[in-house]
Amino acid sequence: MDVRLVAIILCHIALLSGQSTGGRKRPPTTTAAAPRYRPTAVEDEEAVDQQESECPEPNGFFADASQCDKYYACSDNKITEKLCPDGMVFNDYSSQQEKCDLPLNIDCSQRPALQTPQPAEHCPRQNGYFAHENQNICDKFYYCVDGKFNAITCPGGLVYNEKSGICTWPDEAKKKGCSSQDVFNFRCPNVTSEIALQHPRYANPEDCQFFYVCVNGDTAKEKRLQNGTGVQRSVRKM
Repeated sequence: MDVRLVAIILCHIALLSGQSTGGRKRPPTTTAAAPRYRPTAVEDEEAVDQQESECPEPNGFFADASQCDKYYACSDNKITEKLCPDGMVFNDYSSQQEKCDLPLNIDCSQRPALQTPQPAEHCPRQNGYFAHENQNICDKFYYCVDGKFNAITCPGGLVYNEKSGICTWPDEAKKKGCSSQDVFNFRCPNVTSEIALQHPRYANPEDCQFFYVCVNGDTAKEKRLQNGTGVQRSVRKM
């Protein structure tokens, strides 16, 4: 065969090969990640020894350094990591007791981290006391146990206090939108300092069985007459 003809055929084949790939380079091959290093039996034993040595005392229950609902159980210097139910935290008052408690009763300022919430209906977490979703509803809250809620209403004149978990006077709760004026629709009138020290009282214009006491002249608290005879003379009317 003519040498020139062979050269032409080879050039034509090369040209067709370049067109079939569009002139692009072949992408790199993706490989699976290498398996993680597995420690030897000797290293496993060293890890166990190190884990055992983490117990502050041979036996007892000890709080985690950063997460308030995590703790450790130590038995003969062997440590086991544990977690309180969602919404509760570890009570570290006694290393001899395994107890999870409500956050209201425990100081978690030095270990503020918590597990991921598991919310349910009306319950931001599975357990605990929680304010009503509507911030303008001050006298109602929820008590949640294992994700099931119980709706609770405070006695008249009181509001839910998120810090203490109980019903208190509005001025003690210090919650926005739940002040004495917001709750009672009443504002203590301006008086002299002498009268203010007497904690003046004012009639409730809508119900004669109730009246308002202005503590130090400026903080209103609603009271109910015990004798049922209506507003007494000493009560100042608005």
